Amino acid sequence: MRAGHPRTVIDMTPSASGSTRRRLRRPRLGLPRKVFSQVLLMQLGIAAGVAVLATGLFLAPLGKEMDDQAMRRALAIAEATAAAPRIAEDLQHTRPTADGPVQQEAERIRKATGAEYIVVMDRRGVRWSHANPQQVGGVVSTDPSDALAGRDVMEIDSGTLGRSARGKVPLRDESGRIVGAVSVGIEYDSVRARLLNAIPGLFAYAGGALAVGALAAYLIARRVQKQTRDLAFSDISALLAEREAMLHGIREGVVALDRAGRIRLLNDEAQRLLGLDGEAVGKPLDEALGEGRTTDVLAGRVTGTDLVTVRGRRVLVANRMPTHDGGAVATLRDRTELEQLGRELDSTRGLIDALRAKDHEHANHLHTLLGLLELEMYEDAVEFVGEAAGAQRVTAEQITEKIHDPLLAALLVGKATVAAERGVTLRLGEGTQLPDRLVGPQDLVTIAGNLVDNALDAATGSLRAEVGVEVRTTGSEVVLRVRDSGPGVPPEQRELIFTEGWSTKESPAHRGRGIGLALVRRLAERQGGSAAVGEAADGGAEFTVVLPEALRPGAHGGHGTDGHRDGTHRTHTSHDPADHSQAIGDAR
Repeated sequence: MRAGHPRTVIDMTPSASGSTRRRLRRPRLGLPRKVFSQVLLMQLGIAAGVAVLATGLFLAPLGKEMDDQAMRRALAIAEATAAAPRIAEDLQHTRPTADGPVQQEAERIRKATGAEYIVVMDRRGVRWSHANPQQVGGVVSTDPSDALAGRDVMEIDSGTLGRSARGKVPLRDESGRIVGAVSVGIEYDSVRARLLNAIPGLFAYAGGALAVGALAAYLIARRVQKQTRDLAFSDISALLAEREAMLHGIREGVVALDRAGRIRLLNDEAQRLLGLDGEAVGKPLDEALGEGRTTDVLAGRVTGTDLVTVRGRRVLVANRMPTHDGGAVATLRDRTELEQLGRELDSTRGLIDALRAKDHEHANHLHTLLGLLELEMYEDAVEFVGEAAGAQRVTAEQITEKIHDPLLAALLVGKATVAAERGVTLRLGEGTQLPDRLVGPQDLVTIAGNLVDNALDAATGSLRAEVGVEVRTTGSEVVLRVRDSGPGVPPEQRELIFTEGWSTKESPAHRGRGIGLALVRRLAERQGGSAAVGEAADGGAEFTVVLPEALRPGAHGGHGTDGHRDGTHRTHTSHDPADHSQAIGDAR
């Protein structure tokens, strides 16, 4: 039902006899629901009220001003009459009669000035002149004491001729002695008539002002109607309530910015993802978040869709949409769990690659063994089986002898097999030693996995394909170095590669990533450490990660040889004593 249109309600009321009577009932008409109509009515009411108030405020001082003008005019006529040269003398030497000289002079002045009356009185209050000759010789009806005492009087009062504006002055002789008084009255109805005559013009002005106000109210209401899309106030209130519930209920972060780059809205999820609180609203984006890729993405300095950025420990995907007022709205999605799943998937793929490589290698061994048996070379077959089994055992023992943390050891065993499949030799540095006392082994596994994967990608296809891994400990500090025989990293890019979104991989499978090395640095810096890249001694790149507090306190020093969990110590002799590092994944 549209607002403003009353509807008829049929009231089915049962009568006393049990029958039902149909009665039409119309509801009361209330205020219209639309914003346009309500605003227009309110503006018209305000304009009308202002016009009435202005008219009243104007009429009140106007009436007082007219009264004051009438009293001053009466006083001026009284002063002019008292200054007439023969009035005072005739008052002293003649009697108060209807045709006496005082009456004649006063009437002449009254008719010339248009006054209602001019009364000349002696010190006893006896009239010597009056507009009504019959009143001459009588005593005045109002108190003349102030005028006889030498004071001028202006007032609105009632007398024998009704209500009038009066002026009274003393009458003096040639010596200045007060011999009487002059009272002049101006008909009050004439003052009221002047006021009433001014009212129509005033109302005309008020009506014009009201018309202009009504036109302005209509234009304002039309503009409000367009901006509110002709919704009712209740609809707008409901939309605002729904907006608040939606913004704070969705599981995506929403950040609204004004044209100056200040934050004007942060929902609960955005506060959680960005590590901010409600006090950040109203602050510039650079001040609230600080410098970094996240700030550049939200500010629009980095363009694109589904931009990946890292904020603290979280991997976020941001999209930014400009608004018509020059601001923008950015949405944030938490991809931390997806990235963790991706890393787990990468590990699973690495394991699958390792198993596939093992399967391929095992198949080759079986084919060789089958050929030796068919050729009845039994002794050679026995020797071949022993060497193959020993090589597998040596690879695992070389890693577990130096890397006592099971997660990192398992990672390197798998990477060694993948490296061998890809034709890359994976070597452990001679000084590698890591006890089983890591505070956060998952972080070190993530760091090592990313660096080894990047190193394998860089070394694959090089002239001497090789990747070196070295883990050293000093006290509670762990230093991880990963080098490769690839082309290396140019000096001008050695800091750029640690920023989010930077990647050398252009294939569609890797497009839009470029967060591996950024996570490496973030994980290192979170533990108070660092991550850097330089040039390896024999060419290629060498990544160095320092974790100052990565080991729990233990009984052994930084280079101690923590035993395996069964309490034994294993020794291994390299096949090449001249090597300073052990090849644990020679390409086959």
